Amino acid sequence: MGLLTPNPGLLFWMVICFGTVFYVLARFAFPAIIGAVDKRKKYIDSSLEAARQANERLQQVKSEAEALMAQARQQQTAMLKEAAATRDRIIADARGRAREEAQKALDETRHQIAAEKESAISDIRRQVAVLSVDVAEKILRKELSKDQEQLDFVNRMIAEVESNNKIE
Repeated sequence: MGLLTPNPGLLFWMVICFGTVFYVLARFAFPAIIGAVDKRKKYIDSSLEAARQANERLQQVKSEAEALMAQARQQQTAMLKEAAATRDRIIADARGRAREEAQKALDETRHQIAAEKESAISDIRRQVAVLSVDVAEKILRKELSKDQEQLDFVNRMIAEVESNNKIE
């Protein structure tokens, strides 16, 4: 007998053995294998769901982080604007105070110059008056060297004083 020709007795026992093995497998092994596969499928499904949720949460965290970053940028911009405004205000205040102090110093200097000018003018007037009196005295001594000239001068002065008193 050859390998390729089936023997009916062998074929019968092969079918019985196959049926018994299939029955034992179907009764005991297949439910365990299917249960393990189902369990593995559930584990994979739950892992995929957890991954999807983690991905969603990651997207939420990213969007929240982006929102926080945008808010931080806005706050930074506002703070920079406020700092610039404060800086400009401080500079303007300092310039105003500097102008006021410069104006005060200029006014004080002008007052000092005016006071010194008045003092110099009064000093010059006093000196001119002293010089005028000295010159007048020298002229009068020269012109009034004689007694008659002195009497004529005194009479003229008295006449002038009397005429001035009459006018008033």
